[in-house]
Amino acid sequence: MQITAKLVQLLPLQTGNGKNGQWKKQDIIVETDGQYPKKICISIWGEKINESQLKIGNRLKIDFDVESREFNGRWYTDVKAWKLEVDGSA
Repeated sequence: MQITAKLVQLLPLQTGNGKNGQWKKQDIIVETDGQYPKKICISIWGEKINESQLKIGNRLKIDFDVESREFNGRWYTDVKAWKLEVDGSA
């Protein structure tokens, strides 16, 4: 899936160590256009984090996957970016 939206907030960078070594994750909040704009939290993992693109106000073109999982009877949904670029058409 793909969306073009404006970056409105950067959440703190998260890092840690797992069985496959060190990891990092950047969550961003983007806002869609339209009569009823929506805010979406999108996660960017590892080498896909490009700080030069992550400036508040930038319009981003984001390719992403939506994934849900169940844990203890509750469902959780992640929106994970796999490609991100600054939208130059604005």
